[in-house]
Amino acid sequence: MELVNAVKERRSIRRFSDKSVSPELISKIVSNAVYAPSWKNTQTTRYIAIENSLIKNQIADDAVCGFEFNSNTIKNAPALIAVTTRNLRSGYERDGSFSTSKGTHWQSFDAGIATQTFCLLAYEKGLGTCIMGIYDEKKVKQILNISDDYSVSALIAIGFPASPVEVPKRKTADDVLSVIE
Repeated sequence: MELVNAVKERRSIRRFSDKSVSPELISKIVSNAVYAPSWKNTQTTRYIAIENSLIKNQIADDAVCGFEFNSNTIKNAPALIAVTTRNLRSGYERDGSFSTSKGTHWQSFDAGIATQTFCLLAYEKGLGTCIMGIYDEKKVKQILNISDDYSVSALIAIGFPASPVEVPKRKTADDVLSVIE
């Protein structure tokens, strides 16, 4: 598969088939996703794969701020990935000072790169994903027993798509590109 095709064809999938996603397949995806770039190669992103339906349902019922789309997507997905990042590493110097004016926000940038890399690799394996940002981080951390040293950067529903999804209209390069000569 060519990268440009994966970028253009990968969609957010919210309806999945009943086929399970093996831990081995998720491990293969993560083993390649670790090559995503990060601030000074800090590699702060971690992945938690949740296949247990009781835990997925608890997150869907108690930790998505009542957002029904996310709740239904999580319950329908064979697996849920919690993308976490180690706090106070990305965008910082060893002495704890910020290296960039972005301050604490740089770790979100790294997590975004890692999340998109994970989703493109999943797509290459025939899987669909949906990155979700509406959730109560404190509740997700409680349910998954995540320490305060980490932040939850995203939740990703993952599974085999139930059906193809249409590509929505995209803006053109002329719409989004400014060139300074």
